[in-house]
Amino acid sequence: MVSADISAELTNLDSTLGNIEAVLDLDAKRARITELEREASAPDLWDDPDAAQAVTSKLSRLQSEVRGAEEIRQRLDDVGVLLELADAEDDADTRSEAASELAAVSAQIEDLEIRTLLSGEYDERDALITIRAEAGGVDAADWAEMLMRMYLRWTENKGYKSEVYETSYAEEAGIKSTTFVVHAPFAYGTLSVEQGTHRLVRISPFDNQGRRQTSFAGVEVVPVVEQSDEIDIPEDELRIDVYRSSGPGGQGVNTTDSAVRITHLPTGIVVSCQNERSQIQNRATAMVVLQAKLLEKQRQEEQAKIDALKGDGGNSWGNQMRSYVIHPYQMVKDLRTDFEVGNPQAVFDGDIDGFLQAGIKWRKERETAS
Repeated sequence: MVSADISAELTNLDSTLGNIEAVLDLDAKRARITELEREASAPDLWDDPDAAQAVTSKLSRLQSEVRGAEEIRQRLDDVGVLLELADAEDDADTRSEAASELAAVSAQIEDLEIRTLLSGEYDERDALITIRAEAGGVDAADWAEMLMRMYLRWTENKGYKSEVYETSYAEEAGIKSTTFVVHAPFAYGTLSVEQGTHRLVRISPFDNQGRRQTSFAGVEVVPVVEQSDEIDIPEDELRIDVYRSSGPGGQGVNTTDSAVRITHLPTGIVVSCQNERSQIQNRATAMVVLQAKLLEKQRQEEQAKIDALKGDGGNSWGNQMRSYVIHPYQMVKDLRTDFEVGNPQAVFDGDIDGFLQAGIKWRKERETAS
Protein backbone atom coordinates (compact mmCIF):
# COMPACT_ATOMS: atom_id res chain seq x y z
CA MET A 1 0.00 0.00 0.00
CA VAL A 2 1.46 3.38 -1.00
CA SER A 3 1.63 6.34 1.39
CA ALA A 4 -1.25 8.16 -0.31
CA ASP A 5 -3.57 5.18 0.19
CA ILE A 6 -2.51 4.77 3.81
CA SER A 7 -2.99 8.48 4.42
CA ALA A 8 -6.47 8.42 2.88
CA GLU A 9 -7.47 5.42 4.98
CA LEU A 10 -6.01 7.11 8.06
CA THR A 11 -8.11 10.23 7.42
CA ASN A 12 -11.24 8.13 6.93
CA LEU A 13 -10.69 6.18 10.14
CA ASP A 14 -9.93 9.37 12.05
CA SER A 15 -13.32 10.75 10.99
CA THR A 16 -15.10 7.50 11.87
CA LEU A 17 -13.48 7.36 15.29
CA GLY A 18 -14.39 10.99 15.91
CA ASN A 19 -18.05 10.20 15.22
CA ILE A 20 -17.90 7.19 17.54
CA GLU A 21 -16.31 9.27 20.31
CA ALA A 22 -19.13 11.80 19.94
CA VAL A 23 -21.78 9.08 20.24
CA LEU A 24 -20.04 7.57 23.28
CA ASP A 25 -19.82 11.05 24.88
CA LEU A 26 -16.51 10.31 26.56
CA ASP A 27 -16.48 13.62 28.46
CA ALA A 28 -19.75 12.73 30.17
CA LYS A 29 -18.39 9.29 30.99
CA ARG A 30 -15.23 10.80 32.48
CA ALA A 31 -17.36 13.07 34.65
CA ARG A 32 -19.41 10.09 35.81
CA ILE A 33 -16.19 8.19 36.58
CA THR A 34 -15.10 11.05 38.83
CA GLU A 35 -18.42 10.88 40.68
CA LEU A 36 -18.22 7.11 41.10
CA GLU A 37 -14.61 7.30 42.29
CA ARG A 38 -15.74 9.74 44.97
CA GLU A 39 -18.53 7.34 46.01
CA ALA A 40 -16.12 4.39 45.96
CA SER A 41 -13.74 6.17 48.32
CA ALA A 42 -16.42 6.78 50.96
CA PRO A 43 -15.41 5.11 54.27
CA ASP A 44 -18.89 3.64 54.78
CA LEU A 45 -19.17 2.25 51.23
CA TRP A 46 -19.15 -1.41 52.26
CA ASP A 47 -21.75 -0.95 54.98
CA ASP A 48 -24.15 -1.88 52.19
CA PRO A 49 -22.35 -4.61 50.18
CA ASP A 50 -24.94 -4.70 47.38
CA ALA A 51 -24.77 -0.95 46.83
CA ALA A 52 -20.98 -1.04 47.03
CA GLN A 53 -20.85 -3.79 44.43
CA ALA A 54 -23.09 -1.78 42.13
CA VAL A 55 -20.83 1.28 42.44
CA THR A 56 -17.56 -0.57 41.89
CA SER A 57 -19.00 -2.59 39.00
CA LYS A 58 -20.31 0.50 37.21
CA LEU A 59 -17.01 2.30 37.82
CA SER A 60 -14.99 -0.59 36.42
CA ARG A 61 -17.14 -0.80 33.30
CA LEU A 62 -16.98 2.92 32.57
CA GLN A 63 -13.21 3.01 33.15
CA SER A 64 -12.77 0.07 30.79
CA GLU A 65 -14.95 1.68 28.12
CA VAL A 66 -13.17 5.05 28.26
CA ARG A 67 -9.74 3.45 28.46
CA GLY A 68 -10.51 1.27 25.44
CA ALA A 69 -11.57 4.26 23.32
CA GLU A 70 -8.52 6.26 24.44
CA GLU A 71 -6.16 3.41 23.56
CA ILE A 72 -7.65 3.15 20.06
CA ARG A 73 -7.26 6.91 19.57
CA GLN A 74 -3.62 6.69 20.69
CA ARG A 75 -2.92 3.79 18.32
CA LEU A 76 -4.45 5.69 15.42
CA ASP A 77 -2.38 8.78 16.22
CA ASP A 78 0.74 6.59 16.42
CA VAL A 79 0.05 5.28 12.91
CA GLY A 80 0.08 8.88 11.68
CA VAL A 81 3.46 9.47 13.29
CA LEU A 82 4.78 6.20 11.85
CA LEU A 83 3.62 7.17 8.35
CA GLU A 84 5.29 10.58 8.62
CA LEU A 85 8.52 8.86 9.62
CA ALA A 86 8.26 6.42 6.70
CA ASP A 87 7.75 9.27 4.23
CA ALA A 88 10.55 11.36 5.72
CA GLU A 89 13.03 8.51 5.41
CA ASP A 90 11.40 6.88 2.36
CA ASP A 91 11.46 3.61 4.33
CA ALA A 92 9.38 0.84 2.74
CA ASP A 93 9.58 -1.38 5.84
CA THR A 94 8.24 1.37 8.12
CA ARG A 95 5.52 2.14 5.59
CA SER A 96 4.55 -1.55 5.57
CA GLU A 97 4.50 -1.53 9.38
CA ALA A 98 2.19 1.50 9.31
CA ALA A 99 -0.17 -0.26 6.89
CA SER A 100 -0.25 -3.38 9.07
CA GLU A 101 -0.92 -1.36 12.22
CA LEU A 102 -3.64 0.59 10.44
CA ALA A 103 -5.43 -2.65 9.54
CA ALA A 104 -5.34 -3.74 13.19
CA VAL A 105 -6.67 -0.38 14.39
CA SER A 106 -9.37 -0.49 11.72
CA ALA A 107 -10.65 -3.78 13.19
CA GLN A 108 -10.70 -2.23 16.68
CA ILE A 109 -12.64 0.78 15.43
CA GLU A 110 -15.17 -1.52 13.77
CA ASP A 111 -15.65 -3.35 17.09
CA LEU A 112 -16.10 -0.02 18.87
CA GLU A 113 -18.58 1.13 16.23
CA ILE A 114 -20.63 -2.01 16.83
CA ARG A 115 -20.59 -1.16 20.54
CA THR A 116 -22.37 2.13 19.80
CA LEU A 117 -25.30 0.12 18.41
CA LEU A 118 -25.85 -1.46 21.83
CA SER A 119 -28.18 1.06 23.42
CA GLY A 120 -30.85 -1.21 24.86
CA GLU A 121 -31.96 -0.91 28.48
CA TYR A 122 -30.01 -4.00 29.58
CA ASP A 123 -27.35 -4.19 26.86
CA GLU A 124 -24.41 -3.25 29.08
CA ARG A 125 -25.10 -6.02 31.60
CA ASP A 126 -23.56 -9.46 32.04
CA ALA A 127 -25.25 -12.26 30.08
CA LEU A 128 -26.87 -15.38 31.49
CA ILE A 129 -26.88 -18.14 28.85
CA THR A 130 -28.89 -21.35 28.92
CA ILE A 131 -28.36 -24.05 26.28
CA ARG A 132 -30.72 -27.01 25.89
CA ALA A 133 -30.53 -30.07 23.69
CA GLU A 134 -33.60 -30.27 21.43
CA ALA A 135 -34.52 -32.70 18.63
CA GLY A 136 -31.84 -35.21 17.62
CA GLY A 137 -31.32 -37.59 20.54
CA VAL A 138 -27.72 -38.20 21.58
CA ASP A 139 -26.46 -36.06 18.69
CA ALA A 140 -28.47 -33.11 20.04
CA ALA A 141 -26.98 -33.61 23.51
CA ASP A 142 -23.49 -33.67 21.99
CA TRP A 143 -24.34 -30.59 19.92
CA ALA A 144 -25.50 -28.71 23.02
CA GLU A 145 -22.15 -29.42 24.66
CA MET A 146 -20.33 -28.23 21.52
CA LEU A 147 -22.24 -24.94 21.66
CA MET A 148 -21.40 -24.55 25.33
CA ARG A 149 -17.72 -25.00 24.50
CA MET A 150 -18.01 -22.52 21.60
CA TYR A 151 -19.32 -19.72 23.80
CA LEU A 152 -16.91 -20.45 26.64
CA ARG A 153 -14.00 -20.44 24.16
CA TRP A 154 -15.20 -17.08 22.77
CA THR A 155 -15.29 -15.75 26.33
CA GLU A 156 -11.82 -17.11 27.04
CA ASN A 157 -10.40 -15.74 23.78
CA LYS A 158 -11.70 -12.28 24.69
CA GLY A 159 -10.18 -12.42 28.16
CA TYR A 160 -13.60 -12.33 29.81
CA LYS A 161 -14.69 -14.34 32.82
CA SER A 162 -17.43 -16.95 32.87
CA GLU A 163 -19.04 -19.06 35.57
CA VAL A 164 -20.99 -22.27 35.00
CA TYR A 165 -23.98 -22.45 37.34
CA GLU A 166 -25.42 -25.81 36.38
CA THR A 167 -24.92 -28.60 33.84
CA SER A 168 -27.22 -31.57 33.38
CA TYR A 169 -25.32 -34.36 31.64
CA ALA A 170 -26.94 -36.77 29.19
CA GLU A 171 -26.63 -40.52 29.71
CA GLU A 172 -24.61 -41.47 26.62
CA ALA A 173 -22.78 -38.26 25.66
CA GLY A 174 -23.14 -34.51 25.80
CA ILE A 175 -25.49 -32.51 27.99
CA LYS A 176 -29.22 -32.05 28.40
CA SER A 177 -28.78 -28.42 29.46
CA THR A 178 -26.39 -25.92 30.98
CA THR A 179 -26.59 -22.42 32.43
CA PHE A 180 -23.60 -20.11 32.73
CA VAL A 181 -22.90 -16.40 33.07
CA VAL A 182 -20.52 -14.28 31.00
CA HIS A 183 -18.99 -11.35 32.87
CA ALA A 184 -18.04 -8.73 30.28
CA PRO A 185 -18.91 -5.17 29.26
CA PHE A 186 -22.07 -5.26 27.14
CA ALA A 187 -22.14 -9.06 27.32
CA TYR A 188 -25.94 -9.21 27.11
CA GLY A 189 -26.25 -6.74 24.24
CA THR A 190 -23.57 -8.60 22.31
CA LEU A 191 -24.65 -12.19 22.95
CA SER A 192 -28.42 -11.66 22.89
CA VAL A 193 -28.33 -11.98 19.09
CA GLU A 194 -27.36 -15.63 19.63
CA GLN A 195 -30.76 -16.49 21.05
CA GLY A 196 -32.68 -19.06 19.06
CA THR A 197 -32.33 -22.57 17.63
CA HIS A 198 -28.96 -23.67 16.26
CA ARG A 199 -28.95 -26.55 13.76
CA LEU A 200 -26.06 -28.95 13.13
CA VAL A 201 -25.80 -31.22 10.07
CA ARG A 202 -23.05 -33.85 10.12
CA ILE A 203 -22.21 -37.53 9.89
CA SER A 204 -23.24 -38.80 13.30
CA PRO A 205 -20.32 -40.13 15.38
CA PHE A 206 -22.92 -42.17 17.28
CA ASP A 207 -24.40 -43.95 14.23
CA ASN A 208 -22.70 -47.27 13.36
CA GLN A 209 -23.89 -46.91 9.76
CA GLY A 210 -22.32 -43.47 9.39
CA ARG A 211 -25.52 -41.73 8.37
CA ARG A 212 -26.03 -37.99 8.22
CA GLN A 213 -27.84 -36.54 11.22
CA THR A 214 -29.52 -33.19 11.80
CA SER A 215 -29.70 -32.10 15.42
CA PHE A 216 -30.91 -29.00 17.21
CA ALA A 217 -30.06 -27.06 20.36
CA GLY A 218 -31.73 -23.97 21.80
CA VAL A 219 -29.86 -20.97 23.15
CA GLU A 220 -31.49 -18.56 25.59
CA VAL A 221 -29.76 -15.30 26.60
CA VAL A 222 -31.05 -13.04 29.38
CA PRO A 223 -29.51 -10.07 31.24
CA VAL A 224 -28.26 -10.57 34.78
CA VAL A 225 -30.42 -8.79 37.35
CA GLU A 226 -29.12 -5.82 39.32
CA GLN A 227 -30.12 -4.29 42.64
CA SER A 228 -32.27 -1.66 40.93
CA ASP A 229 -34.49 -4.27 39.28
CA GLU A 230 -37.87 -4.70 40.92
CA ILE A 231 -38.40 -8.45 40.88
CA ASP A 232 -40.44 -9.43 43.92
CA ILE A 233 -41.04 -13.17 44.19
CA PRO A 234 -43.33 -14.28 47.05
CA GLU A 235 -42.14 -17.44 48.82
CA ASP A 236 -45.49 -19.16 48.26
CA GLU A 237 -44.89 -18.98 44.50
CA LEU A 238 -41.76 -21.12 44.78
CA ARG A 239 -41.17 -24.85 45.08
CA ILE A 240 -37.63 -25.60 46.19
CA ASP A 241 -36.11 -29.07 45.84
CA VAL A 242 -32.65 -30.19 46.91
CA TYR A 243 -30.83 -33.13 45.39
CA ARG A 244 -27.40 -34.63 44.93
CA SER A 245 -25.23 -33.14 42.21
CA SER A 246 -24.48 -35.35 39.22
CA GLY A 247 -21.82 -35.51 36.56
CA PRO A 248 -18.13 -34.61 36.73
CA GLY A 249 -17.01 -32.69 39.79
CA GLY A 250 -14.36 -32.32 42.44
CA GLN A 251 -14.15 -34.40 45.57
CA GLY A 252 -17.19 -33.86 47.75
CA VAL A 253 -19.41 -32.39 45.04
CA ASN A 254 -21.52 -35.52 44.61
CA THR A 255 -21.63 -36.63 48.26
CA THR A 256 -24.23 -34.23 49.72
CA ASP A 257 -27.67 -32.97 48.75
CA SER A 258 -26.34 -29.49 47.95
CA ALA A 259 -27.82 -28.95 44.49
CA VAL A 260 -30.95 -26.77 44.40
CA ARG A 261 -33.85 -26.68 41.94
CA ILE A 262 -36.38 -23.84 42.13
CA THR A 263 -39.72 -23.92 40.30
CA HIS A 264 -41.66 -20.68 39.87
CA LEU A 265 -45.20 -22.02 40.10
CA PRO A 266 -47.09 -19.21 38.26
CA THR A 267 -44.89 -19.38 35.16
CA GLY A 268 -43.50 -22.91 35.33
CA ILE A 269 -39.95 -21.60 34.98
CA VAL A 270 -37.45 -24.06 36.50
CA VAL A 271 -33.87 -23.16 37.39
CA SER A 272 -31.17 -25.08 39.22
CA CYS A 273 -27.64 -24.67 40.49
CA GLN A 274 -25.08 -27.23 41.61
CA ASN A 275 -21.73 -25.53 41.18
CA GLU A 276 -21.23 -24.67 44.86
CA ARG A 277 -20.67 -27.06 47.77
CA SER A 278 -23.12 -25.16 49.97
CA GLN A 279 -26.86 -25.58 49.55
CA ILE A 280 -27.30 -21.97 50.72
CA GLN A 281 -24.93 -20.69 48.01
CA ASN A 282 -26.63 -22.77 45.34
CA ARG A 283 -30.04 -21.48 46.41
CA ALA A 284 -28.82 -17.86 46.24
CA THR A 285 -27.37 -18.39 42.75
CA ALA A 286 -30.51 -20.17 41.54
CA MET A 287 -32.59 -17.21 42.74
CA VAL A 288 -30.39 -14.87 40.70
CA VAL A 289 -31.01 -17.01 37.62
CA LEU A 290 -34.77 -17.11 38.29
CA GLN A 291 -34.93 -13.35 38.73
CA ALA A 292 -33.06 -12.86 35.44
CA LYS A 293 -35.48 -15.11 33.57
CA LEU A 294 -38.53 -13.41 35.10
CA LEU A 295 -37.08 -10.02 34.18
CA GLU A 296 -36.61 -11.16 30.58
CA LYS A 297 -40.13 -12.64 30.50
CA GLN A 298 -41.48 -9.30 31.66
CA ARG A 299 -39.47 -7.49 28.97
CA GLN A 300 -40.71 -9.86 26.26
CA GLU A 301 -44.34 -9.41 27.32
CA GLU A 302 -43.96 -5.63 27.16
CA GLN A 303 -42.31 -5.89 23.73
CA ALA A 304 -45.10 -8.17 22.50
CA LYS A 305 -47.67 -5.51 23.39
CA ILE A 306 -45.67 -2.89 21.47
CA ASP A 307 -45.32 -5.21 18.46
CA ALA A 308 -49.07 -5.87 18.50
CA LEU A 309 -49.79 -2.15 18.46
CA LYS A 310 -47.38 -1.71 15.55
CA GLY A 311 -48.93 -4.61 13.64
CA ASP A 312 -45.77 -6.70 13.82
CA GLY A 313 -47.87 -9.83 14.02
CA GLY A 314 -45.63 -11.33 16.68
CA ASN A 315 -43.09 -12.54 14.15
CA SER A 316 -39.98 -13.62 16.02
CA TRP A 317 -36.43 -13.80 14.71
CA GLY A 318 -35.42 -15.96 17.65
CA ASN A 319 -36.37 -19.39 16.35
CA GLN A 320 -34.10 -21.28 13.94
CA MET A 321 -31.34 -18.75 13.36
CA ARG A 322 -28.13 -20.48 12.33
CA SER A 323 -27.11 -23.58 10.44
CA TYR A 324 -23.80 -25.38 10.96
CA VAL A 325 -23.04 -27.88 8.20
CA ILE A 326 -20.08 -30.27 8.32
CA HIS A 327 -21.37 -32.77 5.71
CA PRO A 328 -21.81 -32.89 2.72
CA TYR A 329 -20.01 -29.51 2.65
CA GLN A 330 -18.58 -27.20 5.30
CA MET A 331 -20.33 -23.95 6.08
CA VAL A 332 -21.85 -21.97 8.94
CA LYS A 333 -24.60 -19.58 7.86
CA ASP A 334 -26.78 -17.19 9.81
CA LEU A 335 -30.32 -17.50 8.47
CA ARG A 336 -31.25 -13.93 9.44
CA THR A 337 -28.27 -11.95 8.20
CA ASP A 338 -26.96 -14.35 5.50
CA PHE A 339 -23.48 -13.95 7.01
CA GLU A 340 -21.54 -17.16 6.42
CA VAL A 341 -18.08 -18.69 6.75
CA GLY A 342 -16.58 -21.85 5.30
CA ASN A 343 -14.61 -22.95 8.37
CA PRO A 344 -16.93 -24.54 10.97
CA GLN A 345 -14.03 -25.64 13.18
CA ALA A 346 -12.90 -22.05 13.70
CA VAL A 347 -16.46 -21.16 14.72
CA PHE A 348 -16.60 -24.11 17.14
CA ASP A 349 -13.35 -22.79 18.61
CA GLY A 350 -15.03 -19.49 19.46
CA ASP A 351 -14.46 -17.38 16.34
CA ILE A 352 -17.98 -15.93 16.23
CA ASP A 353 -17.28 -12.18 16.12
CA GLY A 354 -18.41 -11.91 12.50
CA PHE A 355 -21.77 -13.46 13.36
CA LEU A 356 -22.18 -11.24 16.43
CA GLN A 357 -21.41 -8.06 14.48
CA ALA A 358 -23.73 -9.01 11.62
CA GLY A 359 -26.49 -9.89 14.10
CA ILE A 360 -26.18 -6.62 15.99
CA LYS A 361 -26.28 -4.58 12.76
CA TRP A 362 -29.27 -6.60 11.50
CA ARG A 363 -31.17 -6.06 14.75
CA LYS A 364 -30.46 -2.33 14.70
CA GLU A 365 -31.71 -2.04 11.11
CA ARG A 366 -34.94 -3.80 12.09
CA GLU A 367 -35.39 -1.51 15.08
CA THR A 368 -34.79 1.56 12.93
CA ALA A 369 -37.18 0.34 10.21
CA SER A 370 -39.95 -0.32 12.74
